Amino acid sequence: MRAPVVPLSRSALPADTVTLARFLLGKVLVRELDGTCTMGRIVETEAYVENDPACHAYRGMTPRNRSLFLDVGHAYVYICYGTSFMLNVSSERRGIGTGVLLRALEPLAGIEHMRNARSGIRLRDLARGPGRLTSALQVDRRHDGLDLFAPGPLWIGSDGTTVDAIGDSVRIGLTKAADARLRYFVHGSEYLSGPRRLNGK
Repeated sequence: MRAPVVPLSRSALPADTVTLARFLLGKVLVRELDGTCTMGRIVETEAYVENDPACHAYRGMTPRNRSLFLDVGHAYVYICYGTSFMLNVSSERRGIGTGVLLRALEPLAGIEHMRNARSGIRLRDLARGPGRLTSALQVDRRHDGLDLFAPGPLWIGSDGTTVDAIGDSVRIGLTKAADARLRYFVHGSEYLSGPRRLNGK
């Protein structure tokens, strides 16, 4: 029997982007929709730090990226290439534009709902990659700015799982600061995105 997922308080969050990116591994992303609860374990993240040319906040606050400048623990959702939504977690104190991109989940509950959202996709691939993740959990711009550590339709909790081994690599799909080793993952997970050479395999 799986342990219950309990909310995390903001006071438990590290107020440092890299530390948060590692802290979130093993935690559970919960999507409540139409009376159902869909959950996935976070197995891959990417950090976007202060003064990072790859971060959307690099040139300052705009109406589009303002959620990155909220207190640690808020959702920043944007659309990539006009097709895929990306879910990030604001990662430092209010006024500092930094974030952690959630890149992959291990599906835990509500799997049929994920499959309905992404028909014909095998379990391993349901939320393997940031665009697939948001598609499976039906996350979009309506969730931008949400407090992910308060009750609501989208939140992050813990079932007590600890991660024994964390891997790191360069980030994926970037042209700016492409060599920064700011991607983190649960070593040995079958649900990681990216090429095998970056996943310690």
